[in-house]
Amino acid sequence: MEHVAFTAMQDGTQAEYALLHALEADYMRALPQRILASLERTADTLPGYQINRLTHALQSAARAEADGADVDMVVGALVHDMGDELAPANHASFAAALLRPYVRAEVTWVVEKHALFQMQYYAHHLGQERDGRLRYREHPWFDSCQHFCAAYDQNSFDPDYPTPPLAHFAPLVHAVFSRTPYDPAVLQEPLESARA
Repeated sequence: MEHVAFTAMQDGTQAEYALLHALEADYMRALPQRILASLERTADTLPGYQINRLTHALQSAARAEADGADVDMVVGALVHDMGDELAPANHASFAAALLRPYVRAEVTWVVEKHALFQMQYYAHHLGQERDGRLRYREHPWFDSCQHFCAAYDQNSFDPDYPTPPLAHFAPLVHAVFSRTPYDPAVLQEPLESARA
């Protein structure tokens, strides 16, 4: 494989940076496959629950899809806990950072805040504050995050829920993470066209 000769960035040439730019574009095109592979790796994790992390992600996305959510929110539901593997103390921010260049701001905010909002269901059992989410009650996406947690996340630990395979959501992952980052013209793609 061709590579650059420089050992310090300041010494690179225009041709070397053109090469790196082209290689980076190839790497970016493979992002959807890396995300799907990362989700697959979660199939053997989530100790203590009746299901694994992958099944939880799939159930969350399936519930969002059944609720009529758009492609951005369905994919947000699918990847909302992806940070658990590498950033367990900050998993929601990790997932939001992954989504931020590709989806509308509401979805990024919901995914970033979902861990705080989820505390309403369990924090009191651990002697922790369960109403921290209320500091955002005037935020325009407060209700959206409440709905995400109630309808897609907190109830998606059910071994009897009819859960589709990851392949069902693969076209949506490809549609979202193949977008040109930060291109607002493509951030409103309907769910149906993403599946086509």
